[in-house]
Amino acid sequence: MEELITQLLSLAKGVWKYRWYAVVVAWVVVVVGWVTVYKLPDNYQASARVYVDTQSILQPLMSGMTSMPNVEQQVSIMSRTLLSRPNIERAMRMVDLDLKAKTVKDQENYIDELMSQIKINGTMRDDIYTITYNNKNPKLAKDVVQSFLTIFVEGSFGDKKQDSEKAVRFIDDQIKNYEDKLTAAENSLKDFRLKNASLLSRPGTDYGSKLVETTETLNQARLDLMEAEQSRDAIKKQIGGDDSAGKADSTPAKIVNPELDERIQTLNKNLDTLRLQYTEEYPDIVSTKRLIAQLEARKVEESKLKKNTSDPGLNYSPMLQQLKVSLSQAEARVAAMKARVDEYNSRLGRMRALSNAAPELETQLAQLNRDYQINKENYEKLVSRRDAAKLSGELSATTDMMTFRIIDPPTVPITPAGPKRLLLASLVFVGAILAGIGTAFLMSQMRPTFLTQGSLRDATGLPILGTVAMNWTDNQKIKRRKSLYAFGASFISLLVLYGGVMTLFFLKQ
Repeated sequence: MEELITQLLSLAKGVWKYRWYAVVVAWVVVVVGWVTVYKLPDNYQASARVYVDTQSILQPLMSGMTSMPNVEQQVSIMSRTLLSRPNIERAMRMVDLDLKAKTVKDQENYIDELMSQIKINGTMRDDIYTITYNNKNPKLAKDVVQSFLTIFVEGSFGDKKQDSEKAVRFIDDQIKNYEDKLTAAENSLKDFRLKNASLLSRPGTDYGSKLVETTETLNQARLDLMEAEQSRDAIKKQIGGDDSAGKADSTPAKIVNPELDERIQTLNKNLDTLRLQYTEEYPDIVSTKRLIAQLEARKVEESKLKKNTSDPGLNYSPMLQQLKVSLSQAEARVAAMKARVDEYNSRLGRMRALSNAAPELETQLAQLNRDYQINKENYEKLVSRRDAAKLSGELSATTDMMTFRIIDPPTVPITPAGPKRLLLASLVFVGAILAGIGTAFLMSQMRPTFLTQGSLRDATGLPILGTVAMNWTDNQKIKRRKSLYAFGASFISLLVLYGGVMTLFFLKQ
């Protein structure tokens, strides 16, 4: 510890030896520094504070009807991107800075200056944003802050509205495409139904059910035909009476009846055709054989009737006339039933011939219906989303979603915000003192001297035999005393000058 103190004292003595160098350097630095600080141009700061109210009553009311814009995120992004190059150039045009830029380099300098000087501070928690700008021209500082405030407010609405318009245009294009697809699907489905109307089943039924239904209808028509023929034959028996001539041993094959013979012959041909494809137990074969037997029985009855009508007076009986009318009606009913049976037979034949093609047609119909339904659902979804997008765009653009309240509007500053001359003057003063001490220290190191016995012994490594004391004369003592007074006066003058400069800078603010 003692060695450290000794070393520090040695350094202090070396600095003290070159104290006048320190004084000169300190004065030069302080004078140059204070003059520079004094000549610094005034810097005026303009600022504005805005509060963004994002809690709108429209949000809970419109929830579920449209996509609600994230207002907080929208404002936050706008505040972060406010200092983009397009916004800087727009602000320059608003305050006519672009007119002052004569060259491209000047314009770039203005842009760099604005990007470095403009400051935007804000918090998501309080939704309060502050815009500040410093410039030597107070009016320009105010105008720049006002321009950025305008860009901030307008940008929070405009971008979202443009995004919504782009979305609506895209959805409109998709709706037009789906309208074309839907029209094409409707036309294809209509043409397919018209082309295959006879083979398509009713909604809720398939081709197999339709085939079974037609078969049952045919069987019912045959049953009705048999009932009609039996009713007609009963009427004929009543007209013919119970004459014993009906017991003649004549056979149907020996009786000649051209009309019935032709029908029996036709039925026999159909029976032979059916036997080539089916067994004897097939319903059509059984019914045909039954119909042939009925026709042969009818031949016998009509032959008996002709034999028993020898009395011409019988034709004029009122009862006989009524029976003949009933017979005519029964014959007409039988003919109608035969036509129905023939028609159902024809339908059933066509359906059996197309039994393999019908499932394929139903599959194609199902595919067309599925494509049509998919296009219809997508079309309806797009229409609803287009309306939602339009409503979302209008909702984003309305000023009711977020309200901008200017807390502190930008004004022309009266007093400069900088430079901070008091602080800079103090720093210059401290720097001057340190510069003087540093200069004296460097001088002591460049021109070293041994001020103590210990330093000499340490440097040479030789023993010290003795020392010679310095005896100052009276003139030398007076001269040293004056030198000390002059040094003190110069330092005190420096302090007084520092106080005067601080007072001047304080009054200048």
